[in-house]
Amino acid sequence: MKSGIILKTFSLKDGRRVVLRTPKWEDLDDLLELINSLVEEKAEVIVDEKLSREQEAEWLSDMLLRLEKGQIFFLVAEVDGKLAASSDLHVGKGSEKHAGAVGIAVKSGFRDLGLGTRLMRAIVKEAQKIGLKVLVLSVFATNRRAIHVYEKVGFVQTGRVPKKHFREGNYIDEIAMAKLLE
Repeated sequence: MKSGIILKTFSLKDGRRVVLRTPKWEDLDDLLELINSLVEEKAEVIVDEKLSREQEAEWLSDMLLRLEKGQIFFLVAEVDGKLAASSDLHVGKGSEKHAGAVGIAVKSGFRDLGLGTRLMRAIVKEAQKIGLKVLVLSVFATNRRAIHVYEKVGFVQTGRVPKKHFREGNYIDEIAMAKLLE
């Protein structure tokens, strides 16, 4: 899929308009700000150290190339000209080519407004379009808000890895979740 393609627009619960689209190179600084804001707030995401612009540029370059090759599906949510969230779907290889791994990040100030749910539904819809049979994701066991969103769109808990993450002096379990697609 090409970069910068608008999939849909909608309004958040607070009335702000969202443009849901594939990312483009010009999103580099917004994507860097998004991930680093999650690190600053000590959000329950795997990245726990701020990234440099060079690191983010290398990552974005790879993601855009893989998007164009159809190896991933990647969405960003733009609100008032700035990125508020992103989500990606990585298609498996070999014996896992029927499966996809999902990731999502929603910036503080844009949670509890329906954005995460809309992003997840868009990812599920795309996965169905390309013929995937199952979606998987992992989440910190303490991230109740994310677990609620995932369950709302049909994911179920399939397993738990005890003490997988160590943050702020505490061990945190990781929950595996999956959704079978029709």
